[in-house]
Amino acid sequence: MFQMKRIMFILLILSFSAFETFGGGHNRAGTSASPELRIPVGARYLAMSGATIANVTGLEGIYWNPAGVDFSPTSANALFSYRSYMADMNVNYVAASGRLGDFGSVGISIRSFNIGDIQETTMDQPDGTGAVISPTFFVLGLTYSKQLTDRISVGANFNLINESIDRVSASGFSFDFGVQYRDLLEVPGLDLGVVVRNLGSPMKFDGNALYVNAIDPNSNRGPTYLLVEAATAELPSDISIGLSYKNKFDEENAVTIAGAFQNNNYTYDDYKFGAEYSYRDIFFVRGGYLFSPQSTDDTPNIFQNYTLGLGLNFKEFSGIDLSLDYAFVPVKYFDSNHIFALSFGF
Repeated sequence: MFQMKRIMFILLILSFSAFETFGGGHNRAGTSASPELRIPVGARYLAMSGATIANVTGLEGIYWNPAGVDFSPTSANALFSYRSYMADMNVNYVAASGRLGDFGSVGISIRSFNIGDIQETTMDQPDGTGAVISPTFFVLGLTYSKQLTDRISVGANFNLINESIDRVSASGFSFDFGVQYRDLLEVPGLDLGVVVRNLGSPMKFDGNALYVNAIDPNSNRGPTYLLVEAATAELPSDISIGLSYKNKFDEENAVTIAGAFQNNNYTYDDYKFGAEYSYRDIFFVRGGYLFSPQSTDDTPNIFQNYTLGLGLNFKEFSGIDLSLDYAFVPVKYFDSNHIFALSFGF
């Protein structure tokens, strides 16, 4: 009982402090560092609009709520995910985890944001220099998750962020922390989750491409190089609080419903709803909806819409906990996103 009260106290402190800090985030949209941190990975929970932070399990929990990693039904896990993003960009994600007895679960992940090749332009050659640059954005993560009891789990991510564009780059660290509480109010299947993401120091670009050739008309000195000082920007922090409920009708059929509120530091706040139907834990149908009430026609949230997905688990046929998941995410003004994920555990 004492431990439960302590966990609930942590949840309340995180909630109130984050709401106070993150208020008015839509007024600063587009000004954060590393916006790629906010691009979801994996397909199962994205198909439910990310509403299931309270009962997410396994490696997709690294993004949605790291507390769920240790709730994985298998001791060793791997996940490969691909997302076709906007404007011919894509996101690749690879993760692996292992349970180390009473110590908990440890995971490692890498997320890369592929922008593709860009024709180089300069102030003197705005139509292009003929050179091609290939920006690289990646996040390397280390995760720790532990079940404190059969109901309570905590988890944290430590992320190394690197962004490189031609001859300039920026690096930084971010931190995520999550809590899950199962069977809330003694109701089987009713779960509560809280997660705070992308806390870290500001990022700043640096590199020799920021030096420009300049001439001081007030001196006799010839051309010299001056450094253009890049501005710093904070990470796109957010906090989410969610509830989920799973009901098993019989040995073959089950339905999970979930809802979450996400308070964002650099964009609109989101309300998320999702549902999943499973048949014998083999076949899954999923759907979700994301709603941003502060969004307007002039300043829309381009992801404010429904999500859909399917999943197949081949454990009954292969003896290996192998799953293939797909998610469909429509986007305003751009092509719809398609996400594929392959995961296995043993």
